[in-house]
Amino acid sequence: MSRFSQTDPELTHRLTRRGMLGVAAGTTAAALLGAAAAPATAAPETAAATASAGRGHGHGRGRPVLPPGRLGIQLYSLRDKVSTLGFAPVFAELEKYGYDEVEFAGYTQGSAGPITLAQLKRLARNHGLNPIGSHVGYYSDDPGAYTFAQNLTKVLDDAQALGLKHIGTASGPFRYGSTVDAWKRAAEEFNTYGAAARARGMKFYQHNHSEEFSFATDNPKVRLYDVLLAETDPDLVFLEMDIFWAYSGQFRFSKRPDGSAAPFEPLDYVLKQPHRYPLFHVKDGVSDPSNQYGYDMVDVGDGDIDYKRFISAVTKLRGQRFAHHWQAEHDNPTESLTFARRSSKHLHSLREKC
Repeated sequence: MSRFSQTDPELTHRLTRRGMLGVAAGTTAAALLGAAAAPATAAPETAAATASAGRGHGHGRGRPVLPPGRLGIQLYSLRDKVSTLGFAPVFAELEKYGYDEVEFAGYTQGSAGPITLAQLKRLARNHGLNPIGSHVGYYSDDPGAYTFAQNLTKVLDDAQALGLKHIGTASGPFRYGSTVDAWKRAAEEFNTYGAAARARGMKFYQHNHSEEFSFATDNPKVRLYDVLLAETDPDLVFLEMDIFWAYSGQFRFSKRPDGSAAPFEPLDYVLKQPHRYPLFHVKDGVSDPSNQYGYDMVDVGDGDIDYKRFISAVTKLRGQRFAHHWQAEHDNPTESLTFARRSSKHLHSLREKC
């Protein structure tokens, strides 16, 4: 029996992130999460206000916290609109909101009709959006599955056709279990994928949830995330830190199973090895100790996670201001285009202290 309940949001998130070519983006997600398609029209906002939120022209004094040209969005957040309207209307809205980049979670459009990779690449470029990365499943029991383990060449072919610089997975390294050796085995596979990606000029990356910060079942003194970092080649395997899930991990796993203290700060991982974190997910949450994950997910800017401090600390490192890409995300927004608009406006408004 699974150690997760059927309503576990992290497991649901993990399962529905496996965007497969030929499977309508968001169809499975909508069924599992109960996401209802909402009208495409964003909340009323004047053109001037929208423009001020985009391309780094936020309000206030001081240098923008967010480096210009580096704001993206994980399209999983907009899966309902992609599956019902298609990529073109969604990309037009993202351009209007001031986004620079997109990260894919599947390359199809569902009921909106078929689209080729060449068309998708051109469409993104026409709206000033740089396709920066994509999430693909790690493994499957189906030998024909669109995953790294089953169809590495096809996955990389498609990423290359889209001009991606990063290709990764939101699946945790739990393929062989939660022991130290199990993660070493998964890390070796990640090294293989990383070498294959590098040969094509791309970076392979893994996106975390909170479970990665748990402890090895055979050695509860060892944090599994530390095994992943230690056993993967830093020149081949990169990380996309999901800031929300990292702080959820801090909430859940700052004590070992025996109750002894094991505090950690997610930001410290990045500051120690900034080159290993080319991508980030900017996701917000309201602190809620009654929630097993420690936070209730909300739109970026509505919660308690201090993105200003986090982004500033990373971009102030020498030579690192333009070395990272920041993707806004919400796993299940109330209204996805409203989330996209508000998140961009908030992140562009952040200013360093004078």
